Amino acid sequence: MLRQELTYRDLDSDIDNLWSILFTTGYLTQCGTQTGELTELVIPNREIQWIFVQQIREWFRERMLRNTEKLERFCAAFQENDADAVEREFNEYLDDMISIRDTGVRKEMKENFYHGLLLGILSHIDDWMVQSNAESGDGYSDISIEIRNREIGIVIELKYAEDGAFEEGCLEAMKQIRERRYEESLLKDGMKTIYRYGIACYRKRCRVVSEQYSGRKSD
Repeated sequence: MLRQELTYRDLDSDIDNLWSILFTTGYLTQCGTQTGELTELVIPNREIQWIFVQQIREWFRERMLRNTEKLERFCAAFQENDADAVEREFNEYLDDMISIRDTGVRKEMKENFYHGLLLGILSHIDDWMVQSNAESGDGYSDISIEIRNREIGIVIELKYAEDGAFEEGCLEAMKQIRERRYEESLLKDGMKTIYRYGIACYRKRCRVVSEQYSGRKSD
């Protein structure tokens, strides 16, 4: 619910006050009519969008640098094909960094939320080539990674696990990777070992499955 009587002193008292402050200062504008206590807000123009992007990047950078050991552990799990460790570490990130309210967007946008969060974390490894929505095979993979000094390629597909249906979400993600041959561009770039990851997210939890691409037609 928007409260227009707030001042900057109220900003730290409640995270919900942030949206009211941004609205009253013009950084967000109302879209459509208010439904009950809910008001849909939008970024009004490209200039303010740029400000948001820069601020979010700075926030991510500072947050990641606070615990580089955790970041290195998380990324090492990806390149070692350790799905259990990836799941454990990503669950910790989700629990620490987001609110359930952050995922309260339209259903079709929920996957984009987790996609952006994971992309922001993985992009902090300097010697990894991380791409989002890169064309490969018969479609566009959510996230693809090339670890060139080890000739390792990673394909990640994320799904929103409606009502906590994690297993179904992971199976759907892996099926999409296989059927659309998302590893193709990584193989063309000389990656010798390919890992596929299906990640299903719901609220502040996730489930992760992985496999190594074998090159068999049965895949």
